[in-house]
Amino acid sequence: AGGFRQARYGGARGGPVWRQDGVDQEAVVRISLEEAYHGATKPITLQMQSLTPDGRVSVQEKSYEVKIPLGIMPGQKIRLSGQGGEGTGGGRRGDLYLKVEIDPHPVYRLEGKDLYMDLQVTPWEAVLGTELQISTLTGPLTLKVPPGTQNGKKLRFRGKGMPDSKGNPGNLYAVVTVVVPTKPSQREHELFEELGKISRFNPRHS
Repeated sequence: AGGFRQARYGGARGGPVWRQDGVDQEAVVRISLEEAYHGATKPITLQMQSLTPDGRVSVQEKSYEVKIPLGIMPGQKIRLSGQGGEGTGGGRRGDLYLKVEIDPHPVYRLEGKDLYMDLQVTPWEAVLGTELQISTLTGPLTLKVPPGTQNGKKLRFRGKGMPDSKGNPGNLYAVVTVVVPTKPSQREHELFEELGKISRFNPRHS
């Protein structure tokens, strides 16, 4: 916040003239996960309030080109120097702080620096294992689903989570969901029946 920084003489009667810096201001800026992941330059428009000399509240729109640093996290702030409240008596303007909020993403969940995505596999892919190509924020990747993969297992891509300025990115986790066919064909139904007869596997007994 701004405050009285110094007094100087030179008023109409030689009295002190107070110099006061402008107050810092804060606003919220919403960005996409892609903008946070890769960094971006984002145009934003804010409505800013200020007091007129006669004490009334004035609302003005201001536009900015804001540089979004890659790897910025929710709750962190971007400082725009000198874009806050006006000073008086020659005091400097305050700063404007933009508090970052990241919009929900249809595929990824951000937890700390780690990214999570759901990966749906068939029962036979989970039992036998497979290789799948998935899309990520850095492009397609090949994911190996090992044989015997359980529902809910987390498959990790090291270093494919959120980047940071220190070179210590988080991880990307694909969380496996085994999905069964809801309308199996006659042949599929027969094969599942045969499997049920010959298999000794029972998850309800150790």
